[in-house]
Amino acid sequence: VQLQASGGGLVQAGGSLRLSCAAPIIIFSKNIMGWYRQAPGKQREWVAHITTSGSPMYADSVNDRFTISRDNAKNTVYLQMNSLKPEDTAVYYCVPIKYNPYRSTYDTLDDYWGQGTLVTVSS
Repeated sequence: VQLQASGGGLVQAGGSLRLSCAAPIIIFSKNIMGWYRQAPGKQREWVAHITTSGSPMYADSVNDRFTISRDNAKNTVYLQMNSLKPEDTAVYYCVPIKYNPYRSTYDTLDDYWGQGTLVTVSS
């Protein structure tokens, strides 16, 4: 099963978009859910994640501008993006994540990467 993100599009700098990603309940209910992005010519990078209990974490580059949330009734994770900048232009992906206590790392469940949704921010 590949998770499909939606809600991307073209927006002017300073604008907002909300991304959504639904997952099967067996995946959604048991895992941290995360958002990653990949800009043209760059490596994929972590943006934010949210635990099953609703605790969020953010990359410094998006803190105070982006908000991650999850609706457990709809098995959906959201990414509200405000004050968008041209450097936010990227394909955005959602993916389930597991915390590895032995290495103290957050590991993506790579079987679930989808095609992502393109966010383009014009200056």
